Amino acid sequence: MRALVVEDQVLVRDAIAKRLRASGHAVDEAIDGATAESFVRSYIYDVWVLDRQLPDGDALLRLKAWREQGLTTPALFLTAFDRVSDRLSGFEVGGDDYLIKPFDMDELLARIAAIARRGSTIRPSIIRIADLEIDIGRREVRRSGMSLPLRNKEFVALQLLAERAGTVVSRGELIAGCWGEENQPASNAEEVIIASLRRKLGVPPLLRTVRGAGYILDAADGKATL
Repeated sequence: MRALVVEDQVLVRDAIAKRLRASGHAVDEAIDGATAESFVRSYIYDVWVLDRQLPDGDALLRLKAWREQGLTTPALFLTAFDRVSDRLSGFEVGGDDYLIKPFDMDELLARIAAIARRGSTIRPSIIRIADLEIDIGRREVRRSGMSLPLRNKEFVALQLLAERAGTVVSRGELIAGCWGEENQPASNAEEVIIASLRRKLGVPPLLRTVRGAGYILDAADGKATL
């Protein structure tokens, strides 16, 4: 999952981003609506977490504009506005959930997971490629019925590749999907993940490198190369 967290309170934003990353998700962070606008125009997200009271205006108006542009990414509002009318206004502009500050972090993460699962489009809960089975909801992977233990980033990378099975995922797309735009990993981090995935997926190989382009997950035979 890739999330955009828009929150001007540094401690709150950092806490949310830290918990999401600890669960293996990619996170981009914005301090105001203008920065959020730039991210939304540039990347596809599974969920937006929006503080309503931003330095450059109410995020309600941003979401209203995005919905009018046809963007359907699930959105959760965070706010100190606790009147029923405030909550209703959030839903009226296209919000999917609304959580009052102060909030419990575990509840926030559960709500984020719930609306992300619903998604802007219907996604399969289980992806199958040849004898590989990826259970998105349970975060479990099996090949020929055998469970494959994956680290968080390995699962996120495999899910991204599986959702685009048969097409090339560039190195930049893989990094952004696993870490977020502003949290660049070590220079060879994605190569380490790819090598580990190849080893764990076993044979015949499903994960291949397309030289100069990126990586592809499919049922084609052939030896993968680094």
